[in-house]
Order: sequence, then C-alpha cells, then structure tokens
Amino acid sequence: MNPLRAVPTLALLALTLTLALPAAAHPGHGADSGFQAGLLHPVTGIDHLLALLAVGLWSRQQQHGVVLAPTFLILLALGAASAGASHLPALELSVAASVLLLGVLASCAPSVQRRVAPSMAVLTVGACAFVHGLAHGNELSGTASGAGFMLASALVMLAGALPGDVLRRRLGASIGTLGVILTAMAA
Repeated sequence: MNPLRAVPTLALLALTLTLALPAAAHPGHGADSGFQAGLLHPVTGIDHLLALLAVGLWSRQQQHGVVLAPTFLILLALGAASAGASHLPALELSVAASVLLLGVLASCAPSVQRRVAPSMAVLTVGACAFVHGLAHGNELSGTASGAGFMLASALVMLAGALPGDVLRRRLGASIGTLGVILTAMAA
C-alpha cells in the first residue's frame, strides 16, 4: 500500500481528535505539576502538537532550517517566562492562527523558500513560539515541568523533521487545514 494514500485518513483522524477536545486547550494546571506533567503537556494540546510538528516539517525544507527548532524553543521559553507580565488579547485565536500559518508554510515550503528570507523564517517561527509560550506560561509551574515541556517540544519537532519530502508537504497541508478549524473554533 502506498503510504501517501493514508494521509487523508490520518488528517480525518486528527480532525476527529481535534473536535473531541475542548476549544480552550490551555486549562490551568495545579501547583503540583512536575516533570511528567511538562513532558505530557505538548502532546496533549492539539494546537501545540500541530505547531511543533509543523516547525519540524518546515525546518527540513528550509535552506537554513537548522536554526528554526532552537529558535522555537528559546522563544517558547521566553514567552512562558513573560506570561505574567504581558497580556495578549485573543490568545487562543493567536495560537490557532499560528498553527494555520506554520502548516501552510510547511506545505508550501519548496516553492516559498525561494521567496522567504531565512531571517523572516526565524522571525515567523519566533513569533509563533512566543505566542505559544504565553499560552503555557501560567499553566506549568516549576523548573521540573518546564524541563519536561521543553524536552517533549524538542522531540516532537524532531519527529516532524523525519518524513520524506512529499509526505512533509501533505502533512503540512493537513496541519494547515486543522489550523483553519482551530481558528474557527477559537474565534
């Protein structure tokens, strides 16, 4: 069986999972959250999981993509650290829109990379990461949960960088499509 034929089925499965989750994927976590809570957090919120996968997908397709994942991690941590000091209106909508943007960029990367300067790719990924960090800033408390969260985020981005070219574009398109749905749910 051709593995590319499974992509629509996987997209439908992901859509079904998305619809089963609450629209607000950022409930508060108790003060007892530790390494395990941080480790599980990026894979239990569909918006964060999709964004991380998209960054991994896009990074493999960019000429200077090796800096995108570390940029995402650094700005994610900075956003989380500044969550109490800053307030972004429509945070859930911003997070959902970042999933849409990253999914579109991952699906269009071969044609877009000739037009997107590496500095713009880094700025785009950094802005999306900062927004996701703001969403996580008040959720996980303590160094242990933050360490688990960062480790899981890095591993999910690495997983996103593994598929081949054609599959990466199709997965990116699926993430973009789910980003549209998340954006509609958050609006």
